[in-house]
Amino acid sequence: MSLNLEEQKKLEYSGYRFVGKNGHAGTKICHWTKKSLLNQGVCYKEKFYGIESHRCLQMSPAIPFCHQKCSFCWRDLSLTRTEWEGDYDDVKTIIDGAIEAQNNLLCGFFGNDNADTKKLLESKEPNNAAISLAGEPMLYPDIDELLAEFQRRNFTTFLVSNGLMHEKLKNLENEPTQLYISLDAPNNKVYKDLCNPQINDPWEKINKSLEALSTFNSRTCIRTTCVKGKNMKNHEEYGKLINKANPDYVEIKAYMCVGYSRERLTLDNMPTFHEIHDFAEKIAKEINKEIINDSEISRVVLLK
Repeated sequence: MSLNLEEQKKLEYSGYRFVGKNGHAGTKICHWTKKSLLNQGVCYKEKFYGIESHRCLQMSPAIPFCHQKCSFCWRDLSLTRTEWEGDYDDVKTIIDGAIEAQNNLLCGFFGNDNADTKKLLESKEPNNAAISLAGEPMLYPDIDELLAEFQRRNFTTFLVSNGLMHEKLKNLENEPTQLYISLDAPNNKVYKDLCNPQINDPWEKINKSLEALSTFNSRTCIRTTCVKGKNMKNHEEYGKLINKANPDYVEIKAYMCVGYSRERLTLDNMPTFHEIHDFAEKIAKEINKEIINDSEISRVVLLK
């Protein structure tokens, strides 16, 4: 089953808005969308890839569902189901509802004298979907059609997957603009300790997704969330895994000590930007790529 009303209310208190009638899809205003509307900065995705932060729709079709319970996840993992259960809403309902919910959440900015009027008007018509808010989007039964509907509406799509549904990934008929696979460990032991997978043979499944990544026509990216004292080691092993995937980009990003992750990790696990940069340099040498961009405030480095 999806989230009940009490569970939804708990997440709504944190800024989520649910759409549809089955309690599995929703949106949440990104910190950088708000910042951009006030001309106080933009998301690193705008700096790296040209995605306009004020027109980005941060959403998920599968908020309650994920195969992992990662220690660095900022979500409340007590609400997470590891397999899809119950009915699901259609893609038009989800997209229409997410856009409407985002507009409702942003309406207060129209009364803010510091807000950029041009950006505010543009924000009412988002044109990028960051399908990464919470949960594993590949678990949504109609993910292929969701990507297709966004494309019909002239959206770009950034889809972030944990790589545990390699068959479904390989069989996507509608590719996102940019496909991310999360690679948060150099080997199976570190992966199990850090990501707490809830299904059988997860490391084997991730490796199959890495192998499949090079067959995609879309832009591809490996993202590594770095947790100090946990997974910032064995860069040679990371290199072999990344080379197998042959992605267009690699993002080396710091774990941020926020939300419910603070119950599992501490500030000591959050790497500095300098530490992220050093680790990215080691990875770059292993995969014959270069650091081409970075964002100090988001503690992320981009390799190409």
